[in-house]
Amino acid sequence: MKLFHILTGFFFTFTCFCFLPIHGRLYSNSISSPSAAPEAFSPSYNGNVPPVYNVRSFGAVGDGVSDDTQAFKLAWDTACQAEGSGSLLVPDGYIFLIQSTIFTGPCKTAITFQIDGTIMAPDGPDSWPRYSSKRQWLVFYRINELSMQGAGVIDGRGEKWWDLPCKPHHHQGNSNHGPCDSPVAIRFFMSSNLTVQGVKVTNSPQFHFRFDGCQEVRVENLFIKSPALSPNTDGIHIEKTNNVQIYNSLISNGDDCVSIGAGCYNVDIKNITCGPSHGISIGSLGNRNSRACVSNIRVTESVIKHSDNGVRIKTWQGGAGAVSNVTFSNIYMDTVRNPIIIDQYYCLSKDCVNQTSSVFVSNVSYVNIKGTYDVRSPPMRFACSDSVPCTNLTLSEVELLPAQGHIVANPFCWNAYGTMQTLTIPPVLCLLEGNPLTLPELDVVGC
Repeated sequence: MKLFHILTGFFFTFTCFCFLPIHGRLYSNSISSPSAAPEAFSPSYNGNVPPVYNVRSFGAVGDGVSDDTQAFKLAWDTACQAEGSGSLLVPDGYIFLIQSTIFTGPCKTAITFQIDGTIMAPDGPDSWPRYSSKRQWLVFYRINELSMQGAGVIDGRGEKWWDLPCKPHHHQGNSNHGPCDSPVAIRFFMSSNLTVQGVKVTNSPQFHFRFDGCQEVRVENLFIKSPALSPNTDGIHIEKTNNVQIYNSLISNGDDCVSIGAGCYNVDIKNITCGPSHGISIGSLGNRNSRACVSNIRVTESVIKHSDNGVRIKTWQGGAGAVSNVTFSNIYMDTVRNPIIIDQYYCLSKDCVNQTSSVFVSNVSYVNIKGTYDVRSPPMRFACSDSVPCTNLTLSEVELLPAQGHIVANPFCWNAYGTMQTLTIPPVLCLLEGNPLTLPELDVVGC
């Protein structure tokens, strides 16, 4: 029980990967009842090939109705404690219903979690076990050298969670709407040397993937999809996680495609097709007067389409720390509101007030960002804190035209210092030149 409380181009060409569209659920009740599982487990060996731990050999039924949680746990524990590296196999042709589960390490050696079939969550809050955490579904805790891969599907069945009365699109300003916990589909916690590739994750109740306190993470060739109006369904969220590569993936959801939280550095995001969504975001940072450090972030060679934001940095008033050394380059925008935005007045209600401290934003570059913007918002918005200005913002080869009409809106700037290294469309004439004469005392030590 303690563990549950701890874990409560148009100008470039994409690399060759493709995904088939998903029409509805990838399972049906027409699957015939599988044969009974063998009484004793015997891993599959083939000479020097590492053993395969098929969850069916541990009693998993795979009919989409039976609870296969304990079979998965037993298969994991066996693979985790084996002396040699092996694979936990979720076989094709089966649908496995899994409750909220923690796959715990450390393991004796590397493990491959091979997903070729479908893993399915319980159907909404009423089907969730009473004493299971409603904040997470599949958790991997203290794992070193894990590869999650395959051509299968992880289905979060989030529809009934999204429709809870407590969700923002329902209560419409009424603050008396009760608790609103919803599970993250896949969470990696305090783990390292992780690879996630090829899998399809759909309809998470909340974030699809979340990495907390992890090191050396590579995410590649993912397909993440949920409806555009599904609340808080970030595709990939990272927090206190470093040395991250997110490549060659297609993400369409109801919130940020990728969100980067406090304590992240050395993050490389490349060749992402994002949208509809809320774009690719750093933040939000500094909530409840917290300190946040984010640095060495690069987002390149990507497309953002039909989204509420493009590339965004968002911080709350009253925070501390710094965001620095950020590059957004070679990005195509297709009908995007706020294609380029720094928002240091981020707030989810009308009750937020200006404060005298803020996260310090500096050394942010925007290079070769082109395309069209939704005319309901300006193409560029640099809304920096009254007390802590943004500094050393640089723009080069930025061309953003209205998706409708011919009138090009002016960018918005507030307390933002920077330069246009080439003429931009539209020109960002509102940037302040040079550096501020004075800066308040900043809490950036260690950032």
